[in-house]
Amino acid sequence: MGIYDSKRVVITGGTTGMGLATAELLLGQGARVLVTGRTEATLDAARKQLGDNAIVVHSDAASLTDIDALADRVKTEFGTVDLLFVNAGIGRFVAFEDTDEATYDEVLGINAKGPFFTVQKLAPLIEDGGAVVLTTSIVNVAGFPLVSAYAASKAALRSLTRSLARELLPRNIRVNAVSPGPITTPILGKTKLAPEAAEALTNNLRDSNPMQRFGTAEEIAKAVRFLGFEATFTTGAELAVDGGASQL
Repeated sequence: MGIYDSKRVVITGGTTGMGLATAELLLGQGARVLVTGRTEATLDAARKQLGDNAIVVHSDAASLTDIDALADRVKTEFGTVDLLFVNAGIGRFVAFEDTDEATYDEVLGINAKGPFFTVQKLAPLIEDGGAVVLTTSIVNVAGFPLVSAYAASKAALRSLTRSLARELLPRNIRVNAVSPGPITTPILGKTKLAPEAAEALTNNLRDSNPMQRFGTAEEIAKAVRFLGFEATFTTGAELAVDGGASQL
């Protein structure tokens, strides 16, 4: 028997990195978990890694049609949800002067618009007393080069966390955010930077961190579990899991 037996969890962006680690953690403690992804390779890999106890669904976080379909699938599979972890997102490292409209729209569409409508469509399925956790980032409180659009999208999520916490308060649904610093996840390999630039970025993020290391996806998963199930008198908050980067 697990401590989260009968709990139903939905994780967008759950086929890699922090979402996948959270799925593994909660599955191991008895929860029923549905994860989403948008590429066949990561979907197939997640099915193999998570096994038959997880439901792996193709869903594009920026597509309202897919979000509607996801809500229907969740209702069919679970009926209601105890925790919604809105984690799907992308990073693009582009200089401010080189950021074009297509890049801006892609980043804001997936990172800000998608989460807004994901919560809107799935909120009716969340149990009264349930929880939502959004993934923000330390870049919403600190200025970093090459990530102006990404930072704007994460700042939007920080604001959305507070607004939704107030909106959903009558149903006693808590809404909080986990704010990662530099974390070892596949997203760093998807930045479209040249290998030399990616290596320099990685070294700089590690060396400038107060704890002198990257965090792990498993450390994020533990924070999400805490916000989702244990932090019962906390809503509208942002929990920094960043090695002290935003505080020291």
